[in-house]
This record gives sequence, structure tokens and C-alpha cells, in this order.
Amino acid sequence: MLNQRMLDKIICNALEEDVFRGDLTSEMTIPEENMSRAIIKVKAPGIICGLEVVKRVFEIVDPSIVFIQVIEEGGQVEVGDIAAKLEGNTKSLLTGERTALNFLQRMSGIATLTRLFCDKTKGTKARIVDTRKTAPGLRLLDKYAVVCGGGTNHRYCLADGILIKDNHIKAAGGIKDALKAVKGKVPHTLKIEIETSTLSEVREAIEEGADIIMLDNMTVDEMKEAVRLINGKAIVEASGNVSIENVNQIAFAGVDVISIGALTHSVEAMDISMKIE
Repeated sequence: MLNQRMLDKIICNALEEDVFRGDLTSEMTIPEENMSRAIIKVKAPGIICGLEVVKRVFEIVDPSIVFIQVIEEGGQVEVGDIAAKLEGNTKSLLTGERTALNFLQRMSGIATLTRLFCDKTKGTKARIVDTRKTAPGLRLLDKYAVVCGGGTNHRYCLADGILIKDNHIKAAGGIKDALKAVKGKVPHTLKIEIETSTLSEVREAIEEGADIIMLDNMTVDEMKEAVRLINGKAIVEASGNVSIENVNQIAFAGVDVISIGALTHSVEAMDISMKIE
């Protein structure tokens, strides 16, 4: 379920960007009293996500618009499927069209890509998770779409956990010093994760009692050895250069989590249109 206050803020910002000086074309071509029906039509296969957002966009534009959801959120769609139907003032429908579709296309693209990664790792214990590499201002929707596609969320924000990365390690003076500094301050409710890029760093992280050890840009063989060394003493996360082509091999290396920035940072939007009937 999306946080309503945060969702409305995102939508209002998007509408302000697009409609802050009005919809000149609709205002000049369509009579005020004109009413229409419209359909939202899928033009590519994948996972539909964001229909709740579309509904809310039109509620904010014009509360009198009737939104009828046809396909279940997170459902598989094919070319030609009708995802939703709308009825109401024609000018209002056209004013909200692009904003609604922008959200729906991006979110469906994320959900579709996430599902592809999840399907590639079936039969393993590895979970597919996102990162904070989201579009600025759209993190709520990007991460919702990952879950809709079958994935899991990593940290939502910097306060959601301790993740000691390479720059923190350098600034702190090394893995040992970084972990010792954190352990003296962190509450017991937060796990401590640290990034490693070599097997020697993995050994050091194990010795210092990290809760989660990230294997950054390691080869599959290195990951297998790291999993053997860790031997259940910490959660193992693989990260860096993960693709559809290699994710299955990474999963079978025995890692617990595979974090993929590409789920959200460069996703291809699904082709979806709205047509007035």
C-alpha cells in the first residue's frame, strides 16, 4: 500500500510541472461540457503496475472522473489488453493523461524487469532487491514497483540501516576501524552491512562480526569462495554488474541477496497509451 500523503505530494508536483499554466490545447479545442469515455491500452507484454497512482492522478485533476480498473495490479499483460477505463469530462481526461501515463509506464517497466530477474533466480535462495538508485522524487513509486514485480526493497533511505561502503571505509581508516566505530554507536535493532571487494576483506569483515557482507563486483568463483568462508556467519549480498545474463550464476553461487541498481536507474518504460472512445 502506498503512503497517501507522499503519493499525493509526488502527483501534485508532477501536475504542477505539466499543467501549471493550464492545458491550452484542450481549452481551445474542446467544449467545457464535453464528456468522454477512455481506455488505457497496453502495447507491450509485461507486468502492469501503478494503476492506483493513475486513479489518484485523475481524482486530483477532477474528482468526478470515474476510474474502472480492469486488470489486477501486478498482473501479467499482453499487447492489446485494456488495463483500465475512464469516464468523465474530456478536458479533464486529457489534462491528466500524460502525468498518469508517465507514472504507469515507468512503474510497469520496473515491475516487468524485476519479474524477469526473479524468474531467472527461481530454485535458489537468492532474493532480488533494489537500491537507492531511483529517480529523484520517485523513490516511493520505484520501490513499490519492485515489490509489485516480485522483488524486495533494500534501504529506503540512509536512516534505514548501516551500510559501510568503500568511501566510508577509506575515511574511517579501514574495515576494522569502520566496524569498530559503528558497533560502539549503533542500536541493537539495526544490522551492520559492509562492502568488500576482495576475499581478504571478506575475512576481515567476518572477524569483526559484520551482520551483512556485500560482495562488490566479484567474479562468480570469488563469490562461491566468499560464501564458503562466511559459512552462515553473515547474510551475503552480491552487488555490481548484475545482468539478466549472469544473475542465475550469481544466485547459484549461494548468496542470500542480489542487489540490482538497474531495476530502477535505467529502466525501459512499458509502452501504454490512453485513447478517447
